[in-house]
Amino acid sequence: MSKRRSFLPQHHTIKAKVATPGVVIAPLLQQAFALHQQGQLVQAAVLYQEILQKQPNHFDALHLLGIAASQSKQPQIAVDLIGKAIQINPNAAAAHSNIGLALQDLSRNDEALASYERALAIEPDNAAVLYNHGNVLRDLKRYAEALASYERVLVIEPCNADALYNCGNALHYLGRNEEALASYDSALAIKPDHVEALNNRGVVLQALKRNEEALASYERALMIAPGHAGALYNCGNVLRELSRHEEALASYARVLLIRPDNAEVLNNRGNTLRALNRLEEALASYDRALFIEPGYADARWNESLCRLLIGDFDLGWRNYEWRWKTSELRNFHRNFTQPLWLGKESLSDKTILLHAEQGLGDTLQFCRYVRQVNALGAKVVLEVQPPLKSLLSGLSGIASIIGKGEALPAFDYHCPLLSLPLAFDTDSASIPSTHRYVTSDAKRVAIWQEKLGVKTKPRVGLVWSGSATHKNDRNRSIPFVDFVELVSRKASFYALQKEVRDADMLLAGRTGVTFVGDELDDFADTAALIELMDIVITVDTSVAHLAAAMGKAVWILLSFNPDWRWLLDREDSPWYPTARLFRQSAIGDWGSVIERVKVELQSLLACVTAN
Repeated sequence: MSKRRSFLPQHHTIKAKVATPGVVIAPLLQQAFALHQQGQLVQAAVLYQEILQKQPNHFDALHLLGIAASQSKQPQIAVDLIGKAIQINPNAAAAHSNIGLALQDLSRNDEALASYERALAIEPDNAAVLYNHGNVLRDLKRYAEALASYERVLVIEPCNADALYNCGNALHYLGRNEEALASYDSALAIKPDHVEALNNRGVVLQALKRNEEALASYERALMIAPGHAGALYNCGNVLRELSRHEEALASYARVLLIRPDNAEVLNNRGNTLRALNRLEEALASYDRALFIEPGYADARWNESLCRLLIGDFDLGWRNYEWRWKTSELRNFHRNFTQPLWLGKESLSDKTILLHAEQGLGDTLQFCRYVRQVNALGAKVVLEVQPPLKSLLSGLSGIASIIGKGEALPAFDYHCPLLSLPLAFDTDSASIPSTHRYVTSDAKRVAIWQEKLGVKTKPRVGLVWSGSATHKNDRNRSIPFVDFVELVSRKASFYALQKEVRDADMLLAGRTGVTFVGDELDDFADTAALIELMDIVITVDTSVAHLAAAMGKAVWILLSFNPDWRWLLDREDSPWYPTARLFRQSAIGDWGSVIERVKVELQSLLACVTAN
């Protein structure tokens, strides 16, 4: 959803060498060069042109006039003039370097690279040329080579703060963030007020999940340059990650005063407003972003998530199709030669591949559409994540099931699972919410029944956290130290999650919660275990979807701004008739949620025990 920007500037070092001029022209050239060094480019250019009127092939005048043109933002004129100078003296390294700068300004990066390499063939240890060589390699996204060039600069000039800074940038792009951080720190040790190094240091710290330190780095940058748009924007992003949403909005507002038409800032501002459930304002922010940049896929997709959350399925499903062009999901798009089916073409006597696309929970929720697709006369091939293959092999309506990564059979059409609601024009009244469309395997249930032993108390399945790497883990998972409030002697409690964090495992064992995660081979095992539970209490993970798809009583604990599928302001779900939703009333307030669940669980257990 949201994407991070570094606002990395280019640093060009221009060094001109003046050849020994002729006796007559020497004073005029020296005067022109002095004006040039003082920044009086127009006056210097007049004198260079006067020299060229007298001596059209004067190398220094052509070269220096070309540099002046480059500095005056006339790169094509610079290329023409310096090119003529090079024809006169092809062994002038400075001329090759400076024409490279002008070519970069024209976005002719491959030619610029060739110019720098010609300069380096003449002067291999010229730090300025090596630096610019690194810059153009960076612009060409050849980061490993750029890094090598900057490192050569540092051999010659160990205290070059800008080279250290750009080493950090290249290392960041290469995913070597710890080394990038060290490089930024070295640059700042030499030049403590290097704003760009402070800003990009914050970006790297965010990538390392060290958000408080990232915030401090941005704030240091803003103390030096209060109007630095990049630091303000990144500050807003990290504040949002820290759930300090009001402060994030203030930071975005400051960026928009500087750059009112920045669609990316408006998009992330919309995400922040959405996190606060200020959904009309969020939609307005996305609309502004899309007015500025109509093809901005991230904003279009985020708008769809907002619309689905408020139940606007019509626009929501349509705009959800933009997901394949977003920064988050475009690399997961499947480029099949067979056409995409979105409900228009007849499927009679056709084979269609329905394929999983995002998380396990998404697959469990939307595999319900298989039966409807099959009812259109199609032979359905279902491709799912390997941990779900065994569980879903008995799904009604499929002809065959394959695990993702296995060879695909022949098919006529394909459709990602989360495009099926659009294909069937799903609204709140037409959700295919069958009571139980995923079933457990009787043999596995028997095996688990033997493992659990004779039932003497009601059985409660618990899931308090999902994968620590999930992008929304900080909002959806609950520390077990808080979840343990639900555990009592009135029931037998089982951890249904396969992954349990070390600190939670230690505490869970002391509180009487039985952990069987090591014995769960795949989701067919999890389903068998769920079958033996009287109720499942879980945060928003794939287990919530599995239990609900099985028609089990499941209580789902939701953050203040939940995933779009749970809608807002309701305790039930149109997707899952047996689910009951417990929502935070304020951001981060799990305490009141746990208390409500505890009261309801005690009441339920009392009824079960009485019966």
